[in-house]
Amino acid sequence: MSPEELVGLGVSPEMVVVIISALPVAELRVALPVAINLFQLPWYYALLLAVAGSLLPVPFLLLFFDSLSRLLGRVRVMERGLNWLFERTRKRGTIIERYERIGLVLFVAIPLPVTGVWTGSIAAVLLGLRFRYAFIAISIGAFVAGAIVTTLCLLGWVGAVIAGVGLGGLAAASLWRFQLVENGGSHGDETLSK
Repeated sequence: MSPEELVGLGVSPEMVVVIISALPVAELRVALPVAINLFQLPWYYALLLAVAGSLLPVPFLLLFFDSLSRLLGRVRVMERGLNWLFERTRKRGTIIERYERIGLVLFVAIPLPVTGVWTGSIAAVLLGLRFRYAFIAISIGAFVAGAIVTTLCLLGWVGAVIAGVGLGGLAAASLWRFQLVENGGSHGDETLSK
């Protein structure tokens, strides 16, 4: 169902933004363009709604995810899905392991797929971070991500080009890093020493 259809059913644009922000994967990365570009909400109001909406599931995830995952893990199909989720989160969460709270802020602040409040909350649970510190770090990260996405939305096509170049650069850096790992860490240092 599209945002316009929800509004047609009587749901306010503000509530649609909050709902989209609270959804996993979409979060505020999708909610802010909908709020600013589709619903024409003022940027500061859209940012406030999107950050608030994205933070709604965080306390529940931090408090209950561990117990819920143990319960769901008893079902074979769910166990596979949870194991996949945990493995992906652990792989992506190396910055959090290294820098803890600051790493969690940075992890959530990067507005890319498989980062954000949902994955950050799960990573915080898996790494055993205390509720208060995790919630504060995730909140700061969500605000920073919201500021980045808001800026890109306000820049229009220029923002889209900046985001595309940034994502392309990240993809290239990831591929380069992957190639370094596969080649045993050799990156041409021997040519520099000649």
